[in-house]
Amino acid sequence: MKNNPGSMLANTSCFCLLFCLISLGCSAPAPASEAGEDTPPACTSLIDGRLSQWDRYLSFQHQPGYDGAPPLDETGQEVAPVGLNPEGYDLFQVQEEAGDTVIRVGGSYYGCLISKAEYENYHFQLKFRWGEEKWVPRKTLLKDSGILYHSIGPLGVEHWRTWMLSQEFQIMEGHTGDYWNQATSAMDIRAYTPEYLMDPMAHASQDFLPVGEGSPYKNYCLRSNNYEQPHGEWNTLDLICFEDKSLHLVNGEVVMILQNSRYVDEADQVHPLQKGKIQLQAEAAEIFFKDIQIKPLDSLTINHQAYFQEAQK
Repeated sequence: MKNNPGSMLANTSCFCLLFCLISLGCSAPAPASEAGEDTPPACTSLIDGRLSQWDRYLSFQHQPGYDGAPPLDETGQEVAPVGLNPEGYDLFQVQEEAGDTVIRVGGSYYGCLISKAEYENYHFQLKFRWGEEKWVPRKTLLKDSGILYHSIGPLGVEHWRTWMLSQEFQIMEGHTGDYWNQATSAMDIRAYTPEYLMDPMAHASQDFLPVGEGSPYKNYCLRSNNYEQPHGEWNTLDLICFEDKSLHLVNGEVVMILQNSRYVDEADQVHPLQKGKIQLQAEAAEIFFKDIQIKPLDSLTINHQAYFQEAQK
């Protein structure tokens, strides 16, 4: 039996209403026929006033034109990153806002929050909104952040010398839902084949293209459309990961369909990448997070499974 992801997207408004009503299943259980289980598993909040479920990491204050090399001091010696859970820095601040616990991320350092636990087969959800401030090197650039999932290995292995090998759900003005590979990761994404200087662009009607390490399409894929709310308003992001598959959702809209999550080691051997920590990026742009939660999945819903069937162009 063939399902049509294109027709699925055409009926997204109905699905999104159901999706928003059940959220992560914390307030009301999903029907058994949708959830694929009799009793939906409980979700877990990942936000509190002490950031007790997260580590904090700060790397460097990058300058315009940074080329990915280790930063050097005036004498030409490599500069060490600030490091893990440093004292005396306020890159990540927790505040109360209208009864909600909110994380403010802001400052000139690149860094991240890193979940203390590893996760696999899950539905992760958070809300974000942009602040007003930007710092060097993003003063004249779009505000930027991201959710890095299936994060493994040491910190600082990618271009900015800050984050772990991982897959990225981009959070960026006008580009929320994009995909970046981090270090040597890769995925196959339903996307239009790019031409000349263009990047691949995700769409449910297309076949899967390999993007990332070892593929002809390096590093990056555009989301299918921009569904971000106006500046200053809260946006809901949903990341659904099951086995080797992922879905990126922005305000209830599926903007990217990904599978065959993997990475390449130093010996050019390919390995599955299906679990790991979650990182929330700090990239010299003010951003706020709230309502961060996760729940385990035993399977994909029927609606979600349909996105991975044969594409109908």
